Amino acid sequence: MARIVVAGAGAAGASVAYHLVELGATDVVLCDRGSVAGGATAKAMGGVRQQFSTAAEVRLAQASIRFFEELGAPFFEQVGYLFLATTATGLAELEERAELQRSLGVQVVEAELPEGVRSDDVVGAVACWSDGVADPPAVARELVRRAAAGGVEVREGEDASRVDAQVFVIAAGPWSAELGRALGVELPIKPLCRQLLATAPIAGLPPDLPMVVETETGFHFRRREERLVVAMTDPVPRWGFDEVVDETLFDDRLARLVRRYPAAEGTSIERAWAGLYDMTPDAHPILGRVAEGVYAACGFSGHGFMQSPAVGRAVAEEILGLEPSSDLSPYRLERFEGDAVFPEELIL
Repeated sequence: MARIVVAGAGAAGASVAYHLVELGATDVVLCDRGSVAGGATAKAMGGVRQQFSTAAEVRLAQASIRFFEELGAPFFEQVGYLFLATTATGLAELEERAELQRSLGVQVVEAELPEGVRSDDVVGAVACWSDGVADPPAVARELVRRAAAGGVEVREGEDASRVDAQVFVIAAGPWSAELGRALGVELPIKPLCRQLLATAPIAGLPPDLPMVVETETGFHFRRREERLVVAMTDPVPRWGFDEVVDETLFDDRLARLVRRYPAAEGTSIERAWAGLYDMTPDAHPILGRVAEGVYAACGFSGHGFMQSPAVGRAVAEEILGLEPSSDLSPYRLERFEGDAVFPEELIL
């Protein structure tokens, strides 16, 4: 059997490697020029949702959620994802998306706001209570542990393009375009800097607090132990590899948090970090075969961690000549030869 090298030991690459050996591959090397779960996966918010605006994304999420459910605590907490709207337009968007999601079998319901979340300006909310929040680096490390137990050779601090192989899998997140060029493939992926802010401990945070998302602004927050982690799109996109925290946004983000969750009054930003999204022109990943002996699992545009279980299995199946369990046809590299036909609207 051909040697398969998976480049990138984050959530996506770890999932591909794990599923390869689960499906019978015997010569798999998982490489990372850094450390396991040390790149974008280490910086991720950790939301896991099925509430997307396109059928293709919903189906990937549905296949992935089952894997997260099997992992369970402490890797995954099924506390739900709640989207609230403060305008009639925002509510109409929520209801339209919910109709699509329900038609595909996602249990999206009209929801009351959890205790402590400000509601006087909210005109409606929907939630999927089987969604939730996870620990991205812990999940990736668990997948790598399982992969190694199945025979995968794990190499940290090594450039995958220099490893002899018959098959390469590009799963290097924002560095995937660089690796693709080294392998003779042009991937339209650009790095976009995003940041997350963690508060100081807040007394009395309910353990079942869901991910809370404001539809109109995209502002969202989740509980992580005794703290809240908050995120929102930057006013001006920051393209490039510089992972720099913009402290000028702290006051605005804290004010938004206190307005939506008054119990956070008086807290401060205890820690902040920046990470990179691997963006494609249509905000959808590039999956499957991209050249002879070269496959991709990258370009996730902020959704890689939550989609990694389904993607890892489907890409592994295609590599091994099996019928992919998830439809990869919408995610082929060739789609960029024409116009993107299904832009995902819900990028957080």
